[in-house]
Amino acid sequence: MLTVEKIGGTSMTQFQDVLHNIIGNPGDPDFHYGRVFVVSAYAGVTNLLLEDKKTKAPGVYQRFARGEDYEKTLDELLEYLLKINEKFIDLGLDEEVAKAFLIGRIAQTKSYLSSMGEIIASGYVERESIFSAARELLSSIGEAHSAFNSVNILQNRGIPAKLVDLTGFRDSRQLTISERIEQSFKNIDPFTGIVIATGYTKGREGIMRQFARGYSEITFSKIATYLHADEAIIHKEYHLSSADPKVVGLDKAVPVGHTNYDVADQLADVGMEAIHPNAAKPLELAGINLRLKNTFQPKHPGTLISKGYVGPEAKIEIIAGSDKVVIIEIHDASMVGQTGFDFEIMKTFNQFDISYIMKATNANSISLVIWESDLSDELIIELREKYETVTVKQVAIVCVIGSNIALPNILARAASILAKNKININCVSQSLRQVNMQFVIDRDKYTQAIIQLNEELCLK
Repeated sequence: MLTVEKIGGTSMTQFQDVLHNIIGNPGDPDFHYGRVFVVSAYAGVTNLLLEDKKTKAPGVYQRFARGEDYEKTLDELLEYLLKINEKFIDLGLDEEVAKAFLIGRIAQTKSYLSSMGEIIASGYVERESIFSAARELLSSIGEAHSAFNSVNILQNRGIPAKLVDLTGFRDSRQLTISERIEQSFKNIDPFTGIVIATGYTKGREGIMRQFARGYSEITFSKIATYLHADEAIIHKEYHLSSADPKVVGLDKAVPVGHTNYDVADQLADVGMEAIHPNAAKPLELAGINLRLKNTFQPKHPGTLISKGYVGPEAKIEIIAGSDKVVIIEIHDASMVGQTGFDFEIMKTFNQFDISYIMKATNANSISLVIWESDLSDELIIELREKYETVTVKQVAIVCVIGSNIALPNILARAASILAKNKININCVSQSLRQVNMQFVIDRDKYTQAIIQLNEELCLK
């Protein structure tokens, strides 16, 4: 059996648990080859390389793009990465070899960035194309670091291990992402040792440019489909659960167990990704099942996501949502009976590169939920120039999701729970497919709504 397995950044930071719970040692009952591991950067490292995902605090890339002293920031990053290495010496990491690898990679990165800076200063090349290349270059460092360390540790523990460095750091060939993966794995036999691949793959289309922070899952998916894996596995800090454990508490978060790719898409749409949607689709089309496992509970089978699965009995599987959204309502008396009215709105959204999460309509109003980060004054000004009334409100969205919830009482039960807890529904949406019921509520009621819906619909 061949599996391709992705290990997230939080798990990589606790590599002793990865060794014990996931990889194991020769002689252990569960130890086997035929496993390709795609590794993320250690937790927090990509934030330091680019910018903090939550606070937007500048990393090396932002310093470079602003013309600030990025070399000093790179030096500070190197010291931080070397401190990470110190934690793994007891596991078998060769400190000097790992240090030499990092020093060489950072020194060459400085050289590349210096050359890019000179090209920008010349004025002959479009700045954005250089900035994009710099972002790709810097993104690759985190995964190269964690993958190199992992292979070094395994080899020093007597486990045959092979590094597949997909970052193309000193490779000038203009390959696509898929071509680089295919060429890199052409002569790899995953049944003769443990294979460790970088989550970042260099390609002329730019994996960071296309998929942002979800790029490691794209690499994971492409490797799994290229190798025709029997199963794809993602190891995370938590199980895929009935609700976010950070919101409802670990004791109230029930592992889902089995669901389908349709449900995974619904989760991705509200930012609670089981897997990046662009990574899920190739697996689904190839008929490869995806298993989500908790790194710290290795004996638990986790959740299996498969194509076409429908729960044997009707039940709510997941309560999800976000309190980082806004609703835009467009009201116009001329909308009634007019064909293509919402098409014109969509053209404006397309102009601003915005994808909505939810849409609800009536005779003369259209309400759209979007990410608050996508909202801009320019968008609202343009909409107000075109339409009679445009209202914007900060809200939250909560979703009741399941592979088999097409029952007459589910929507009523969910609405009743919200009403019982004095949570007003501003807007509601459900498609004919009935895998996701979406409620727009006041933002300050978000946590309460998730807790109560999980308690009443998933735990009883």
